[in-house]
Amino acid sequence: MIKRINSRVIFSSQELYDTYKKLETGNSENKKLFKWITRAIQDLKEDAFCGLAIPKRQIPKRYEKIFNAKTIWKYDLPRAFRLIYTIENKEVEVFAIVLEWFDHKEYEKKFKY
Repeated sequence: MIKRINSRVIFSSQELYDTYKKLETGNSENKKLFKWITRAIQDLKEDAFCGLAIPKRQIPKRYEKIFNAKTIWKYDLPRAFRLIYTIENKEVEVFAIVLEWFDHKEYEKKFKY
């Protein structure tokens, strides 16, 4: 039996975290997105590897440049939204770092699908 490693979830910036928190008190669509992202965070805390790894050839160079991310993962949210994150480990602790989220159209554009 494979044991899951619990992880911490952090945001790539305070600005991104603030944007996430503002969704909670926004219009009904923003509140739904907040709920979906919150669920994703819970899942990532239980298993940072629950998303799908993006093939290295498809990772936009900006992720390595801006976030110093070597691997990128996506977590599918409802209504074709995507949460993009990377995974780091510090000694024995695993971190899932939320980089951004966007709808499927923007995802396809950024990842050249």
